Amino acid sequence: MKKYFFLILAILSLDMEGQDRITGKVFATRSEIIATHGMAATSHPLATQVALDILKAGGSAVDAAIAANAMLGLVEPISCGIGGDLFAIIWDARTQKLYGLNASGRSPMGLTLDYFRKNGYTKIPAYGPLPVSVPGCVDGWFEMHARFGRLPMKKNLAPVIRYAREGFPVSELVAYYLAGNARILKQYPGFADTYMPGGKTPAKGEIFRNPKLAATLELIARDGRDAFYKGEIARKIDQYMKQNGGFLSYKDLSRHRSEWVEPVSVSYRGYEVWELPPNGQGIAVLQMLNILENFDLRSMGFGSADYIHVFTEAKKLVFEDRARYYADPHFSRIPLQELLSKDYAAKRAALIDMNRAGQAYEAGGPFEGNTIYLTVADSAGNMVSLIQSNYRGMGSGMTPGDLGFVLQDRGELFTLEEGHPNCYAPEKRPFHTIIPGFVTRDGKPWLSFGVMGGDMQPQGHVQVLVNLIDFGMNLQEAGDAPRVQHLGSSDPTGGKMTDGGWLCLESGFGYETIRSLMQRGHKIRWDLGGYGGYQAIMRDPLTSVYYGASESRKDGQAAGY
Repeated sequence: MKKYFFLILAILSLDMEGQDRITGKVFATRSEIIATHGMAATSHPLATQVALDILKAGGSAVDAAIAANAMLGLVEPISCGIGGDLFAIIWDARTQKLYGLNASGRSPMGLTLDYFRKNGYTKIPAYGPLPVSVPGCVDGWFEMHARFGRLPMKKNLAPVIRYAREGFPVSELVAYYLAGNARILKQYPGFADTYMPGGKTPAKGEIFRNPKLAATLELIARDGRDAFYKGEIARKIDQYMKQNGGFLSYKDLSRHRSEWVEPVSVSYRGYEVWELPPNGQGIAVLQMLNILENFDLRSMGFGSADYIHVFTEAKKLVFEDRARYYADPHFSRIPLQELLSKDYAAKRAALIDMNRAGQAYEAGGPFEGNTIYLTVADSAGNMVSLIQSNYRGMGSGMTPGDLGFVLQDRGELFTLEEGHPNCYAPEKRPFHTIIPGFVTRDGKPWLSFGVMGGDMQPQGHVQVLVNLIDFGMNLQEAGDAPRVQHLGSSDPTGGKMTDGGWLCLESGFGYETIRSLMQRGHKIRWDLGGYGGYQAIMRDPLTSVYYGASESRKDGQAAGY
């Protein structure tokens, strides 16, 4: 253990040099982007440029977000695409109000819990036909567009259609993850034909074309959302799934509907932090902030052992509630008011021992009653916080015929434990990890932001907000600062933390911090990746100036005009 500890310190020391900046911002890899007319921050420069082009053409923030999301499905298929789900929080400048959209799909009607039992499954597989649920992305686009769009959908989708036909150079990061995904997914029908031209995935700098996706998007641009859910695309998905042992059907697609929901919030040190209610995990952010508000984080200091310890213990406590209560609210009663109350948070905070890492916690209660991220802002003051993914990178591997995209595998996040709120059932939405975030101050928009990456997402949201609010970092620095991630808390598929889990530290934390955390009983792991992908836009309420920031860990770009 001692040898392992000093190996960690040696590796971390490689990144402890050269952190001084002219501006004095220790962690910022670059300056914030500042503009007045519009701003876009996405995980790929080409998508950011497409969003800006749409804004300059008179499009709204929603138009630009749709265009950028469609573009990301082409240039970053390792993360998202029209085979996945979508969630969004939208600030509408006209009504001065936030709107929430849950565009997640449901499980197939023809697949039952009995099927899994009779066939000996103890959990839903990660890949193949069984974890596939209805893709909600396209319907989400059209719901947002009908309410807040200005330009025709044909114009919003035109850039990605052109790029899909002409091709684009693949970035180093996307090439790396494409190759990794292909090793697992090439066995599934249609995957290699779409993503492995010439028998291999494209290398860095190689031009990749997806004419199949271009044709699919042209149908959607011409015939609307019904082309995907009731037309030719739906029929092709139905036929493909039937031929390959799947259950997702034309009827499932035709019955799909997105849902407008009320965002929920808590006040954190004078800021109103907004997330979407379950079936996503957004309220985990709010619960963690409520607990952390009971501690003086500013005096602890960024990167201190006390701060990391308190953060980690708060996360453990909240994830026990996440595993117990978060599910589709149409199937389970979720004690939302109780989970988000300040009194409840104070009781949970009292369980934290400052000198000892908790090995196991129980969920609170019982109560009575009751993975791309992008953000865009326009000249009218509208702002969109949008997140969309396939789950597990490229999803299930199931790639229907000549459609040019992979179907998601979100169904894996159901549990097969009968009586659990997240137990599998037909036409049910699974627990979701993807969450958009938003912050207002004095009733005005202040921050549209998100952090990608499964269980890292709520942990990343909280760390970014604490960096901004408690530690006074600027928007870029708050994202670039080293992060931590705790692994091993209870999950919605039935696993429970019994051994304290692992605390993963990104490079940049000091020796004494690491030593102190280990002395408190934290099991430390050094990990290069897995800390999420961050995008954010901040609005100055006095000048209406936008500040943009993007993730240094990915290919992201923030840009404005």
